[in-house]
Amino acid sequence: MDVDALLQHCLAKPGAWPDNPWDHEHPVVKVGEGERAKIFAFLGAEHVGVKAGATREVADEWLHRYPDDASVMPYIGRSGWNNLALGGAIPDDELIEAVDASYRAVVGRLPKVHRPAGWEG
Repeated sequence: MDVDALLQHCLAKPGAWPDNPWDHEHPVVKVGEGERAKIFAFLGAEHVGVKAGATREVADEWLHRYPDDASVMPYIGRSGWNNLALGGAIPDDELIEAVDASYRAVVGRLPKVHRPAGWEG
């Protein structure tokens, strides 16, 4: 899986849009509008950052399964966010499911009025 394919997958989700608030090479992908928009995927050339679990303990399952390809994200890792390597031991279908789960987790926390049309929780 490469970053461009993953970006296209992310952008196909209802209400998803790219943003580049830190002028990085690759964007983050948000869902929602305006100030209420939330990031559900941090894209990098070699990894994707996702909400990997509701708690740090749940997200740590990725670290145990893929110790060389999953890591706690700096700053927000304590809230269940992990970096998952692209092109490593994590199969593409698991990367896609991780992004999908991150999207569901983030959209599910938005107030109902701010959830995108077409989203099925």
